Amino acid sequence: MPKIRMAMLAMAAGAAALAPATAAAKVVKQDAAGFVTRDTVTVEATPRETWMALISPAKWWNEAHTWSGDPANLSITPQAGGCFCERIPEVETKGDVGLAGSVQHMAVIHATPDKALRMRGALGPLQSEAVTGVLTIALAEVEQGTTITFEYVVGGYMRYEVPPIAQAVDGVMSQQLAGLAALLGPVGAPSEEKSPDEGADAEPADEADPAEDEADASPKKKPSVEEAFGDLSDGA
Repeated sequence: MPKIRMAMLAMAAGAAALAPATAAAKVVKQDAAGFVTRDTVTVEATPRETWMALISPAKWWNEAHTWSGDPANLSITPQAGGCFCERIPEVETKGDVGLAGSVQHMAVIHATPDKALRMRGALGPLQSEAVTGVLTIALAEVEQGTTITFEYVVGGYMRYEVPPIAQAVDGVMSQQLAGLAALLGPVGAPSEEKSPDEGADAEPADEADPAEDEADASPKKKPSVEEAFGDLSDGA
C-alpha cells in the first residue's frame, strides 16, 4: 500500500506540472466517506468540437494511466449503458499465444451531446477498492470557446487514507483535462483579462478577494456543471 500511495502522489505532482496555467483544480470536499475533485479549463473550440474530442480519449488520455500502455486502445461509447473501455491487445510469446483482454474504466449513465457526459466507475487503483465514483464532464459555451469541467465524486470503503488519495486523484484528473485542453487549445482565464480594470481601484482590488474568484469562480466559468446537471449541489 505505501508504495502505491507514493506512486499516486508522484503522479499527482507530475500532473500539476503539466496542467495548463488556465486550469482551476482542487479537492472541493473530503471526509472519511470519500471526496470530490473539480477541475475546470476553457478551450478555443466550439461545444461540438469539444464533444467530439471528449468522446475520443485515444487522442488525449495520458498513456501512464492505461492498462495496456497505449491510449489508442481506449474508446467511449457516448450512450447510456455505453462503455469507457480499453482493449488489452493479444500478446504472443514463445511459449504460448495470448488472448486479447479488456478493461472497463467507467460506464456511461448520461450523455447529452455538446453539453454533458456522466460516467460511473472507480478509476485506476481505486478499481481494487469497494468504492464507486461518478465523473461528470460538463461543457458550457463562453465567449472564448468552451469551458470544460471535470467533477469526480468518490465514496465507499477503501484502504487508502482519504487526504493523500484525494490529492493524487485530483492531480491525475487535472492531467487528463490538460491533455484534452492541449488538443483543443487552452485560452487565458477570464479573471486575468479583468484584472487591469480592477487594478485602477488600487487597494480596493484586495476587497474583490481573488481567492473568492478561484473558489467560487465567475458565472461564466462555473455554470457548466450546474446548468448541465441541476442535481449537483454547489456547496464548497
